[in-house]
Amino acid sequence: MKLRFLIAIVAVLTLCTCVDPYTPNLKGYQPLLVIDGMLTDANSSYKVILTRTFQEQISEPESVTGATVFITDDIGTSSYLSEAGNGVYKTDSIEFQGAVGRTYTLHVQTKDGQVYESEPCLMLPVPDIDSIYYQKDQELINNATSSQDGIRIYVDSKKGDNNQYYRWAFDETWKFKVPTPKRYNYINDTTIILLKDIKDYCYKSRESDEILINSSASGGPDIIKKQPIFFIASDQSDRLLLQYSILVKQYSISKKEFDFWNNMQMVNESGSDIFAKMPFTVTSNIRNINNAKERVLGYFQVSAEKQKRKFIPFSEIVAMDLPMYNYPCEFIQKDPSNYPVPWGMPYTWNQLYAMFCVTGTYYFVEPIYVPASNKLLKLVFARPECANCELTGYRKKPDFWVDLK
Repeated sequence: MKLRFLIAIVAVLTLCTCVDPYTPNLKGYQPLLVIDGMLTDANSSYKVILTRTFQEQISEPESVTGATVFITDDIGTSSYLSEAGNGVYKTDSIEFQGAVGRTYTLHVQTKDGQVYESEPCLMLPVPDIDSIYYQKDQELINNATSSQDGIRIYVDSKKGDNNQYYRWAFDETWKFKVPTPKRYNYINDTTIILLKDIKDYCYKSRESDEILINSSASGGPDIIKKQPIFFIASDQSDRLLLQYSILVKQYSISKKEFDFWNNMQMVNESGSDIFAKMPFTVTSNIRNINNAKERVLGYFQVSAEKQKRKFIPFSEIVAMDLPMYNYPCEFIQKDPSNYPVPWGMPYTWNQLYAMFCVTGTYYFVEPIYVPASNKLLKLVFARPECANCELTGYRKKPDFWVDLK
């Protein structure tokens, strides 16, 4: 969960409640400490990120470095986090792992001597995810004046042990292919070399930034059924063109943390028009132990975690008769005759290549020859992002990836 991004929205909306955009220049503005930390029972390193809020909407949050950060539990065990840079502090995955039934407290001491402490947080158990599935759906856009076709992904949960409050996050990964991969290197008009390493297939990944919560505390079902997780508009991205994967993470949270996320959600959705809810304070579970009046933003999240992955192959998307994404890519076929010179010598192939490629605006991707000869007919150029998949993704196949037919 990109909590720091949401906190930035809260900070801005707290200051700006008018309809017209306005960036106030407040005299005596004091940045607030933001603490974003999460502890689970997963076998991984846990992170606590320390930043400070900023006054200008276009500014980047200031990283808080040089702090001492550690976590204690209810049996007296302490685990110190090491600083990894840019305000990020990490636990050692070998030496420390959260456990269901333990109560944890986060401690932070900044280099100016200020001491912060979270409320003790009990790690609750969480039921397994029963299934992840998807259905063809539509989503309204442009103030409900039009719609997009696509798929909506859902989760069913198994029955838990009196669980009432849930939160979900997800990681996306998908395989894609650039439409005009670079296959040749141009040396000169007589030397054009076929590449051995063509960068056509890559992967992209994204972590969710949505607030996904649900509760069975108000007469809802004990078992979570058909919880919407994510909508993918099939013609708006290349997610579904080859193969898509989603890893859903399920958390069982306390009533107080549920209220925190619910309030964050309402603040995030407010301020869009004159009838919107007015921004209000979102209460953190972290305080300055020596200054009760200081406002601290963020939340120390503690929960057990269950994960489940779903792969969606292109063949299943085709069967749903959905509109498909078209890359906004152009490829250009040119020869020197396209650029006649009214005086002097005409353009050469080398000059043509330099015109498109020296500045990096285009890639040379392949030659076109006169049929049954080695005589050049055209040079083909494409935008870099349409010719090299590494410019928008990465080539290393993820460890979990399985190519489906």
